[in-house]
Amino acid sequence: MAQTTTQQFLEIEQIKGDVIVLKNRSLRGVIMVSSLNFALKSEDEQNATLYQFQSFLNSLDFSIEIVVQSRRLNITGYLEKLKELERAQEIELLKVQTSDYRKFIGDLIGGGAIMSKSFFAVIPFTLIEIPSLKPKKKPLAQEEIATLSEERFQQAKSQLWQRMEFVALGLRRCGLQCTPLNTTELIELFWGLYHPEEAEVGYYPEIAPEITQ
Repeated sequence: MAQTTTQQFLEIEQIKGDVIVLKNRSLRGVIMVSSLNFALKSEDEQNATLYQFQSFLNSLDFSIEIVVQSRRLNITGYLEKLKELERAQEIELLKVQTSDYRKFIGDLIGGGAIMSKSFFAVIPFTLIEIPSLKPKKKPLAQEEIATLSEERFQQAKSQLWQRMEFVALGLRRCGLQCTPLNTTELIELFWGLYHPEEAEVGYYPEIAPEITQ
């Protein structure tokens, strides 16, 4: 029986040039977006934010996907620092109190009571949308779409980044900060999705330099 690997179920063909290439040769760019404490804003500020977001959505002539990722808060470094403080304490009472506090925080986080949320906007682009490849009288042949030459990749990437800049500008008008993910960050993002326990404690595998180029 042939062995089944995780890669066979993934839609991702490769990640290069800060872009995700799917098996159908379409591209995806990912923008990390900050959060906004909407409840603390005044009614006028809330209405202005809603109006800006509505205007942003109405301005789009392509689809985007908004992804919210919930993850247990990573405080491994903080817990290690508490251990060092505990070992350095010379007063026994303070050492016991530090130890109890460290265990309390560890149990609190371990129980999933404190979660961190990350927000992403995923922007698509397909080869058929490249102006020079748009069919005039007949659909593109399957082999034309299946072939992703370096020239076509760069053309598609350029168009995709224009879309990403447009999305980032619209979200910034809503008071949000936006950062496009590079190749290393994209690899870590998807690795973390399939290895949540390791990612939650801050562990990520070393990525070879040639992969990120």
